[in-house]
This record gives sequence, structure tokens and C-alpha cells, in this order.
Amino acid sequence: MVKIIADTTSGLPAEVARRYNIPIIPQIINFGDQSFIENVNIDNAGFMQRLKTCKELPKTAAPAPEWFVQEFEKLVPLGEPIICIHPSSVVSGTVRAALVAAKDFPNADIRVIDTQMVANPLATMVELAAKWAEAGADADTIESRIKDMIPRARLFALVDTLEFLSRGGRIGGAAALLGTVLQVKPIITLREGKVDQFDKERTHRRAVARLKELVHTMYPNNGDGYLGILHAAVPEEAKLLANELGRELGLDVVPVLDVPPAIATHAGPGLLGVSFFVKE
Repeated sequence: MVKIIADTTSGLPAEVARRYNIPIIPQIINFGDQSFIENVNIDNAGFMQRLKTCKELPKTAAPAPEWFVQEFEKLVPLGEPIICIHPSSVVSGTVRAALVAAKDFPNADIRVIDTQMVANPLATMVELAAKWAEAGADADTIESRIKDMIPRARLFALVDTLEFLSRGGRIGGAAALLGTVLQVKPIITLREGKVDQFDKERTHRRAVARLKELVHTMYPNNGDGYLGILHAAVPEEAKLLANELGRELGLDVVPVLDVPPAIATHAGPGLLGVSFFVKE
């Protein structure tokens, strides 16, 4: 059976990782001279508490190639292909770390996919890949399906401020909004793996309404949309949005995922977003 490897930028729920036996490679968070490893010695709640009170913005670092090597050493002897599914290489060095580690195993079938996404869309692709592997799909089929999903992925997020993206150097095309940051509630997106501006609204309420409008306008009715809600430290608002959209679209469950620390570092507390996959 094809083996799937992911990392913490997906925000993949722990129960899903356990269910499919998916190794999750952690990201590194540095608060000054203190280093933390996601889901090892810092969790989402602990990170958010530090983020809200720290004087200096934390920095993130991609996992060391050695951490991939450790997983490859366990999986390669099984003789099955390995597919690593990771975030945009524009905003993270995780893909590069996996590629460097794979060079230590020249005779193994190790494939590294840059999804150009983070958070919920990435988690969806990881979980689907694991389901397909469990159902007996081969590596070529899984890789092809994931690559078909990449250009269809959409992520739109309301951020309270662009300060975190600006200070963290991940602002990309959203820099055009900086001059009016105090007067607007920015909505950002990912285009070709880069953070970019999408829209802006005058109030938080109108920005949330805009997120809902985007879903109603673009969400497909073919059952392959995989709608999800993402948030950073606003769980009640995220649940409310999920319930409203679920009711309006006739969906039984709309997953709500915490934005993982390596993403929240750059987006800041208060982020609220939607993600889904459009039709081909």
C-alpha cells in the first residue's frame, strides 16, 4: 500500500493521522532564542497565548531534512511507494527539505508534491490520498488525482490586520492593501502558492458576508467541493459560519480546523477563512 507523509502546516486532525497512520512532520516555531516543535512541545493553544503576548513576532522554520530521513528509514524497507504532500514551496521550505532527504534513498520511489496550498485544502488532499491508498490505488493514480486537485483549490481568509503577514515577509501581492490597513478588513487568498489580495471590506461583518458570497458563487454542486472552515483563535465564529453554510448548502458536515502555528504566525489571531475545490 502506498504510504502518505504530511506535515503540520496542513492542520490535519490528529485522529485522521492516526486512522490512516500518516506521519506528520512538524514545523519549527522560534520565539526569540526559544525554539518549539509543533505538536511536540507546543500546541495551538499554547502558541496562540504566546503570540498574543510576545513583543517580537516569532519566526518559523521548515523541518530539518533529517526528520524526513527518519521516516523514510522506517517506510522504505517496506518496499512501497511514498508520497509526501506538502505546502506551497513559496511560503515554506518543507518541500525542499523532503527533496533533500529523498536523495539519501536513490533506489526508493519517493514522490514529493508541492500543493501550492496550506491549511484545510492541504489537509483535504492528504486525507483523500490516504483513503485512496487504503482502497488500493497505486502511486501514479494518487499522484495524478492530487495534481488534478491543486489548480482547483481555493482559500479565502479574512484577517484582522496585515501586520503579521508584513512583518513575517509573506505578504506578497497583498502589500497593495497596506496603505489602507486601518480602514479595511482585508480578504486574502493564495494564487500559485503566493499570498495575494483578493478583496477588502469596510467592516468585519461585511467581510464575513463576502466570504459566504464567495462560497455560494463558486462552490460546486457535484459533491467534490470539500468545503472547510479555518480559523485562528475564533472557534465560535468559525463554528457559526460552518453551521450557516452547511445549512444553506445542504451539507451534513462542514469541517472546522484550527490554523496551525506555522500559518497563524504569519496571519495573526482572528483569521477566519473558507476553503473548497471548484469544478475542473
